[in-house]
Amino acid sequence: MLEGRRTPFIAKEGILFLLAAAILTAVVLHFWGAVTAALPAALFIYLFFIFRDPRRQIPAIPLGVVSPADGVVVDVGVTDKGIVDGESHRIVIRVNSLGTYTARCPIEGKIMDLHGEPLERIVTSDKYGLWVRSDEGDDVVLQFRGHRFGLAPLAFLRYGERVGQGQRCAYLRLTRYAEVQLPIASRVLVKVGQRVMAGADVLAKLPHP
Repeated sequence: MLEGRRTPFIAKEGILFLLAAAILTAVVLHFWGAVTAALPAALFIYLFFIFRDPRRQIPAIPLGVVSPADGVVVDVGVTDKGIVDGESHRIVIRVNSLGTYTARCPIEGKIMDLHGEPLERIVTSDKYGLWVRSDEGDDVVLQFRGHRFGLAPLAFLRYGERVGQGQRCAYLRLTRYAEVQLPIASRVLVKVGQRVMAGADVLAKLPHP
């Protein structure tokens, strides 16, 4: 399934930055020439890659858990200190800062309420996570860590809202790491060092048949 058919190639949050860089480039080019305009032009190109939000082919795999971000898997293990009680698998991805700007939801399901906190906070620390419960009752939690320049990731979903597998769910904002926590009975399909693409590559399969 091709996700994002009606969405722009650039994340909405980056449009104003790109417009400002384009205007600056045009002004500098007009008054000071092409050589001087090379610097703002380079800034425009850099911002274009930062804010790009390309369409992705969502795999048609029932109960598949897709990658939330572009990057490299740096850790695969088991933890008993996750958001949801009990042991769980954890998959940590080092996010590619020039990959897609928008994170994708790992599974299809319903957004659950963690601690009654505002949704904008739930992906930014060890205490918070984007908690999604599948129709089969499996809980998957997405967390982000190590954001730069004080810009924490921003979720744009509501509690109780249904979300699709691979659907856009948050702005990454140059976050360093994404972590996915899965039920302990899940089957992990990736290994350390493997490159993954947001919404396109399957990290694991949930336990229900």
